[in-house]
Amino acid sequence: MDKPKSPAVEAFWREFRRAREVPEQPYDACRMGDSSQFGDALLRLILTGPKRATACLLRDIEPCGEMMARVGAHVVVLDGKDRPRAIWRTRTVDVKPLNKIDDAFAWDEGEGERTREDWLAMHIRYFSRRAKAEGFAFDDSML
Repeated sequence: MDKPKSPAVEAFWREFRRAREVPEQPYDACRMGDSSQFGDALLRLILTGPKRATACLLRDIEPCGEMMARVGAHVVVLDGKDRPRAIWRTRTVDVKPLNKIDDAFAWDEGEGERTREDWLAMHIRYFSRRAKAEGFAFDDSML
């Protein structure tokens, strides 16, 4: 979920750019998951290495005010209290139905058993929970 860029996020980004000699450019800031606890759990997977990919519903992108990920762009990843903790750089962007995710992507997402079957079951539960809370129709063929 994209978040506003707080002064702490801006400072984190400036220090990253200075240390890595990254030129000024747009970037996003986001917290993973739909709760602070879930966000912290997913951040731990990023920081320890297994989580190298993420997924969202296309319906959540530009119509809801978020920007589509761009190859080469940076994202400041926030913890459950919206404090900056990491920066990732997008390497690929694919848009496909949820039920067409493959084994390699499930492994790179780094969650659960890291299998396609487990990934799909977890994401169907997550997106179904969001659909119920937000009042939209969900099925596993959504992009």
